[in-house]
Amino acid sequence: MKNRKISPFQVIVTGFLAVILTGTLLLMIPAASADGKSAGFFDALFTATSATCVTGLVVRDTATGWSAGGKIIILCLIQIGGMGVITVSALISFLLKKRFSLRQREILQESISASSIGGVVKAASFIVKVIFFIELLGAACLFPVFLREYSVPKAAGMALFHSVSAFCNGGFDLMGEKEAFSSLTFFRDSVPVNLVVCALILLGGIGFRTWDDVRRFGIHLKRYSLQSKLVLTFSVILIVLPFAYFMAAEFDDLPAGERVLPALFQTVTARTAGFNTVDLSGLKDSSVILMILLMMIGGASGSTAGGMKINTIAVLIITLAAVFRQQKNVSVFGRRIAADVVHKAAAVLTLYQTAFLLASMAISLLENLPARESMFEAASAIATVGLSMGVTPTLGAASRVILIILMFLGRVGGLTFIFAILRDERTGFGKFPEEDISVG
Repeated sequence: MKNRKISPFQVIVTGFLAVILTGTLLLMIPAASADGKSAGFFDALFTATSATCVTGLVVRDTATGWSAGGKIIILCLIQIGGMGVITVSALISFLLKKRFSLRQREILQESISASSIGGVVKAASFIVKVIFFIELLGAACLFPVFLREYSVPKAAGMALFHSVSAFCNGGFDLMGEKEAFSSLTFFRDSVPVNLVVCALILLGGIGFRTWDDVRRFGIHLKRYSLQSKLVLTFSVILIVLPFAYFMAAEFDDLPAGERVLPALFQTVTARTAGFNTVDLSGLKDSSVILMILLMMIGGASGSTAGGMKINTIAVLIITLAAVFRQQKNVSVFGRRIAADVVHKAAAVLTLYQTAFLLASMAISLLENLPARESMFEAASAIATVGLSMGVTPTLGAASRVILIILMFLGRVGGLTFIFAILRDERTGFGKFPEEDISVG
């Protein structure tokens, strides 16, 4: 190890593994369970992975299965997972007033998807401050709703837990006291809960780099980076179109005015948040397919959200348009997209789709489940969403291991994971002779 340079990718992967294993050991302590008995290794491992990878899939109801101490552990894991292990390490360094070495800045840049190493410490400091501010603001907005049913201390705890879980796109909830695994279905018609949770999800999912542009340029959108422009543009598209679909195709039993909240919430939460306000098993097959697509797309790079990322899909769609127009360069908003970015986007799409399909087939075969349920759970895991059609708690050990692997892969990032385990094979700037291949 002394003679080998550890890459930023290996540091990120190792950091997440360390947090997951620590969380697993803590959740195995009998005091962490509601019944005072040890949760067992696999239940603790699944829960710790889901929390650290801000997924939200659970094998035991969070409210009734874990003690107050266990819930605090889960909340801490969600916060660490949402902020990123490296960002949390940076926070500790801030508090201890330590200087950042060039190596640490390089790792921090990779962790928050910063455009350059310059100013990365300042950007990380800004990210930490904004995260805590938004989470506390969200908790303050949710507090009056919970105060109607709980005492002041418990209402405050419930508000903070759900605010952190929503902003970090964690999907964990404490509504199991009303009905196990019910998520936010009891708040389907609550305007404050729906709007606040949706806002927290979207703010957590647009990415730290976009926040930095907002900090520096305010409402002057023309000065934003190309990444921020793409994230904001495609975020709007991925809200408007699915919302219109849900309004037209689902919730036929409700008047048009009462469809707005459930349609909006399902549109937003599918982008890796993991909460739900309606019974997902009752959705039409076309709606399930749409939600799988939204889950796989996810949020922005360098955000609390998972999925293949909006950036990836935006680059591929723009590349598709360039191919159709027979343009040699891929460009948008007056900027050309580098070829290696297009290559990485294609690699991410291939990696995620391959893992998703293979896992869906394996779960369907192992559990004798229909393809719809198997694909939904697999997509929810690899995109770190946490939405479920109710089958996760019933899965066997092998299927749970598959979901654990998918959640970890989805949180650290497919390319980050591959780069961490493969040796750097770059050998300079030499090129082989070019030869044409017919495609399509």
